[in-house]
Amino acid sequence: MPVASSFLGGFALSAALIVAIGAQNAFVLRQGLRREHVGPIVLFCALADIALMAAGVAGLGAALDGLPGLAAALTLGGAAFLGWYGLGALRRALRPAAALAAEGGGTAMPLGAALARTAGFTLLNPHVYLDTVLLVGAVGAAQPPGGQPAFIAGAGLASALWFAALGYGARLLAPVFARPAAWRVLDAVIGATMLALAAGLAARGLG
Repeated sequence: MPVASSFLGGFALSAALIVAIGAQNAFVLRQGLRREHVGPIVLFCALADIALMAAGVAGLGAALDGLPGLAAALTLGGAAFLGWYGLGALRRALRPAAALAAEGGGTAMPLGAALARTAGFTLLNPHVYLDTVLLVGAVGAAQPPGGQPAFIAGAGLASALWFAALGYGARLLAPVFARPAAWRVLDAVIGATMLALAAGLAARGLG
């Protein structure tokens, strides 16, 4: 059945692209470990993915491909955002008090701030436009008649399941992160990852 084939194709492609260590996934994992605004963050990530995929299938990917200036601006903006967050994570890793706060003993991040950071990790990441809009959009646009909605539904379901598993499944690691030292290690890894991604984006944007 063409519709079922399109659905499964969209699911498989989205799952293959989204299951990777990146800024957005690291932030969702960290918020899941803190059990802080997990539902709104997961919902935002899933809906943003679905909207970007649908836009790509509708032709946004082809339009963005002809705007190299916009791609460069997004790349440099993403580098600045990731660099800022990465330095913050490293500062937390170097300060025991910050690690204790991250464990849940400090002030919780307001919902607005959490969603703003989620939006930054989602929309300031040029890879989301390369993968979600351009690649997924191109494959989705090539689906047989009637298959595009099913393709988007499959791709969106894979995204929603992944973010839900990442955000809500993180609590299974709670015993490990009952110690401040574990939070310090996590923040150190996140900080180093963010800075490495920022450096790569900056080199690409300035190259």
